[in-house]
Amino acid sequence: MKESIMEIIVCPVCKGPLELVVAERNEREITAGSLICHKCNHTYPIKDGIPNLLPPNIQSQSPQPGL
Repeated sequence: MKESIMEIIVCPVCKGPLELVVAERNEREITAGSLICHKCNHTYPIKDGIPNLLPPNIQSQSPQPGL
């Protein structure tokens, strides 16, 4: 995920601002971490450079890779 995307994304649940927590990055992008909404207390994971901005109730319903 490019850090510049933080200028345009908001929480999909409440439209509040998101805090970026970086766990891993390379020279071009953030490869792992999370986006946190403190307004509604939801966390969205970033894995392999892709932020999962599905609402939490839908995230829990999506199939897990490898299952």
